[in-house]
Amino acid sequence: MRSFLRAGHLPSLLSAFLYFDVSFMVWVLLGALGVMVAQDLNLNATQKGLMVAVPILGGSIFRIIMGLLTDRIGAKRTGLIGMTATMIPLCLLWLMGTNLPQVFAAGFLLGIAGASFAAAIPLASRWYPPEYRGLAMGIAGAGNSGTVFAVWFAPRLAETFGSWHAVFGLAMIPIGLVMIIFALFAKDAPDQPPAQPLHSYFAVWKEKDAWLFCFFYSVTFGGFVGFSSFLPILIHDLYGLNQVQASSFVTACVFAGSFVRPIGGWLADRIGGIRMLLVLFSVIACLVASAAQLPPFGWMMGLLIMLMIGLGMGNGAVFQLVPQRFAKEIGVITGMVGAAGGIGGFYLPFGLGALKDMTGTYSTGLWAIAAVVALAFISMWVVSRRWRREWARQSSVGNVTV
Repeated sequence: MRSFLRAGHLPSLLSAFLYFDVSFMVWVLLGALGVMVAQDLNLNATQKGLMVAVPILGGSIFRIIMGLLTDRIGAKRTGLIGMTATMIPLCLLWLMGTNLPQVFAAGFLLGIAGASFAAAIPLASRWYPPEYRGLAMGIAGAGNSGTVFAVWFAPRLAETFGSWHAVFGLAMIPIGLVMIIFALFAKDAPDQPPAQPLHSYFAVWKEKDAWLFCFFYSVTFGGFVGFSSFLPILIHDLYGLNQVQASSFVTACVFAGSFVRPIGGWLADRIGGIRMLLVLFSVIACLVASAAQLPPFGWMMGLLIMLMIGLGMGNGAVFQLVPQRFAKEIGVITGMVGAAGGIGGFYLPFGLGALKDMTGTYSTGLWAIAAVVALAFISMWVVSRRWRREWARQSSVGNVTV
């Protein structure tokens, strides 16, 4: 650990973590308050799923823009722009949000907060050599722990102030504080690549490996953020818990998944990201299939906690592999892969809600998710031989493990 601390720039790493943490908190606020908003606006299951999915979709789109900005103007300036722009949807939902179209529009803009990933991860990773990038990116990415604060505090603050709208106004305070810390302590790495012509950034979109990473991350991160956003509604609908009661149990699930991301990156550094993901995908598929049986509440909570741990570790493992293949394009590939993760997170709650209305049960949607995770396992198994062969030369030079 001492060598890790000496290898990079700790203030930038911690700034990246705080930026991602508070942004992630804001990004999932609609999901954390979903039961209250749904009751206020009288939403059906499909509308509930779409309401919590729209911010995730917004994050996917804005991540591409943030990734381009990170490579062209640097991660620090991009992060400051992102936090400033995040104030807009928070203000709109605080003062407006009285009907579903308004909530959808402001919720889409909350995706700016979700796009923080495309600046926070490069800010951290560019300071560290290959053998420590998995851990560094895992620490920065552990900012998804902001979900814990959202699902725990948001319903309680809404009850205290008598309105879910007030929570969005209060969320502007931590964003402002972190913006000051970020401006003072974050620093772009000295080896940031120079800005390239805009068309060159899209060359990576032609790479088959880039799309494979997109698929894998849509499963791990998409699963994590999708479940984080929809679990309060799912538990409320299945077991009759109110918003505050549901948030207590969801907090345990999200807490477990958030803080294992650095462990996932660290383990991937040690045993290889490919091996790590093969194990995780098989375990995650079994856990989701078990949850599809809709067991009693106690069993379901155990399954969900283990599921979120698996998804959180998977996030760290995917991004242990990404910089090994796309080191020079880390900004744009982070935006691209992060966008795919957001798209996965969009389809998960929307699909669960829509299939619930179509079939009358959440079991159908959970079985569909298990099938997608099984497909990710098969895809990783098929491509693993080629990756190990092609990256063997890089491993001998860069001291990395695949």
